[in-house]
Amino acid sequence: MALGTRHQALLPLHLARLHLRNYRNFAEQELEIPPQGVAIVGDNGQGKTNLLESIYYLEIFRSFRGAPDEQLVRFGEEVFRVEGTLRGDDGAERKLAAAFERRRKKKKVTVGGAEPERLGDALGKVGAVIFSPSDVEIVAGGPGERRRFLDIVLSLAEPGYLGALQRYRQALFQRNTLLRQGSPAPLVELWNDPLVAAGSRVLEARARWVADRAASFAAHYARVAGGQPGTLALAPSVEIGGDAPSVAAIAAAFRDKLARVAEREQRRGMTLAGPHRDDLRFATHAPDGTALELRTYGSGGQQRTAAIALRMVEAETIRQTRGRESVILLDDVFAELDPGRSQRIVEWIEGEEGGQVILTSPKPTDFQVHGDTLPRWTIRDGVVSPL
Repeated sequence: MALGTRHQALLPLHLARLHLRNYRNFAEQELEIPPQGVAIVGDNGQGKTNLLESIYYLEIFRSFRGAPDEQLVRFGEEVFRVEGTLRGDDGAERKLAAAFERRRKKKKVTVGGAEPERLGDALGKVGAVIFSPSDVEIVAGGPGERRRFLDIVLSLAEPGYLGALQRYRQALFQRNTLLRQGSPAPLVELWNDPLVAAGSRVLEARARWVADRAASFAAHYARVAGGQPGTLALAPSVEIGGDAPSVAAIAAAFRDKLARVAEREQRRGMTLAGPHRDDLRFATHAPDGTALELRTYGSGGQQRTAAIALRMVEAETIRQTRGRESVILLDDVFAELDPGRSQRIVEWIEGEEGGQVILTSPKPTDFQVHGDTLPRWTIRDGVVSPL
């Protein structure tokens, strides 16, 4: 099945224009993007990933690769700016823009020309989901990668999550500072209430999302892997009991855990319980039924499959919470997949997403395998042009 054959008409909402100025290796670039999307061909190091990163920057206002804003400014310049125009099927347009000034370390975001009261109010307007070879680190890397994934998805999909996460981090910072300083226990415990109040909301949202999406993850994993089973589970640092505990129940368990680890915290100088120590678990099953954790025992192909299935679940979450199709960004994801897995990803896009697709590859032959209907552009030294 070829990309773009199912949705030839103007999509309900798509990224119609992109304007970059001094972003990474782009000096000045204005692009009119077709409703169905585009295929971008270029050698490594020419700016393909930078281009997709700039689009996703308008979704979360930070680099999906974890780079600080200072590193996104073109060498020798002081300010970068990214502007995108979203267009609906009725022709109505809405502009999003983000700029960062290196010297003052100042970021400015506008939606429809106006600055939002809170940055969180501007998140998720593009509805983009990015698939990247680096996604394998969500499965194979450290727990911080998996928490970061959860935080981004839930900040986009769960009202109030970002605020609770920020309050939790503030309380955690204050509490850890006191612990590092060797402050007496009663002083440290003054921060238990704000830590538990915010942390319980964070953990409840994570537990609920994983419980709600575990079956979907298993289905997507089996689809991409050709029937092989895969599972997703939350491994919280607080014993919450069950898949859908209440905020009150989590708070009680959190307080109990803090009481039990208080002496160890004083010795180690850090907070040892809470969402900052949560993790996700990905597993498959051996022929004898034994569960095999993918981070430790999974092959590269299995880890990559789990990462793709997780992104599919993210797209599903965004589609359902935003009520529209996602903008799918594919950053050379077919390079390390066998033809069967690649074709099943294409079938998923066609069958369940069907929205705008912007994909990159160093080889134009990839697009002949995965569909020959998208317009093709080339990129060289940060300059994009028709192929």
